[in-house]
Amino acid sequence: MSSAEPAAVRARDHGIVIGTGTPGPYNAITDVEGVRVGHTTLIRGDGPRVVGQGPVRTGVTVVLPHDGVAFDEPLYAGHHWLNGNGELTGTAFLHDFGMLGSPIALTNTASVGVVRDALVEIEVGTLGKGRHAWSLTVVGETWDGRLNDIDGQHVKPEHVKAAYHAAAGGPVAEGAVGGGTGMICHGFKGGIGTASRVLAEEDGGYTVGVLVQANHGRRDRLTVNGVPVGRSLEDVPRPMPPRQEGAGSIIGILATDAPLLPHQCRRLAQRAGLGVARTGGAGENSSGDGFLCFSTANRNLPANTLDGDAPRTFQVTVLADDYIDPLFYAVIEATEEAIVNALVAGRTTTGADGLTAHALDGERLAELLR
Repeated sequence: MSSAEPAAVRARDHGIVIGTGTPGPYNAITDVEGVRVGHTTLIRGDGPRVVGQGPVRTGVTVVLPHDGVAFDEPLYAGHHWLNGNGELTGTAFLHDFGMLGSPIALTNTASVGVVRDALVEIEVGTLGKGRHAWSLTVVGETWDGRLNDIDGQHVKPEHVKAAYHAAAGGPVAEGAVGGGTGMICHGFKGGIGTASRVLAEEDGGYTVGVLVQANHGRRDRLTVNGVPVGRSLEDVPRPMPPRQEGAGSIIGILATDAPLLPHQCRRLAQRAGLGVARTGGAGENSSGDGFLCFSTANRNLPANTLDGDAPRTFQVTVLADDYIDPLFYAVIEATEEAIVNALVAGRTTTGADGLTAHALDGERLAELLR
């Protein structure tokens, strides 16, 4: 499944408007020019869990950071962990060098290794014969082991390659797709969600896009637009006991065309945690809540290769910190809406051992907010 197949419904289709900011044309991370998203969704089998056979409810999502070759044109980037019970590979390099030099992939916890290796294989093939591949690829994860035979490691290199080659701009499929196929959020079916904000011209006119893989939160804490709606939805069957909720994770990918340095990207990534908080997330002890932000400006950075001499100096354009607050507000709103979109777009899913994660009814949510 590619990003060209949008989810059937989103929050705004039900009249649910998050915040006061202006979304981009697609209200998606792909509103940042050049950013592309692709999914491979794996759904197979029913009934009792048999490790290595299924049922399978998983996949992989790939985000390409611009319309060039990520390995050849790195971007300034930064990351932040609200709670570190999770994995986002390549963050040591991100921390010290402040650059993203690869696509970003999201998948389940047990498949991080195979997805990382597949991205390296893609890099080797992309750079061509005679060139040395060198990048620390970025792969994030959340745990889908309730609905999916996660220990069976069903994501294979060909699935990563399919998502990579399917990546496209425009509308992005949401809910139970790609890496979000087997995810549960606030006691409902979760998964992939995305949203964007475009700043006013007087604030620079920049675009911020957010994509989340939402697998976190407790039912009784779910909040939308400041309304504690989760408390009014206790009649919807849970896929797990309440005491086990909140033990999941969320990974958020942020893109912007604002010209930011790595420390500024990290500061935007921090603010995604405030969007999580606005929906009731708390960075619980067992939750891996990690966020990565990259800027598509300044594409003249030296490439991460071993084949040639990097320039001794180069010039970049930078936004002054005094003007960064509107970007913070945009990140917070877009993160909140991306999470709500992941919930509203979710489809009721029955997975391993007959466990069912019910969708959040968008019309009922809208009525509660009214």
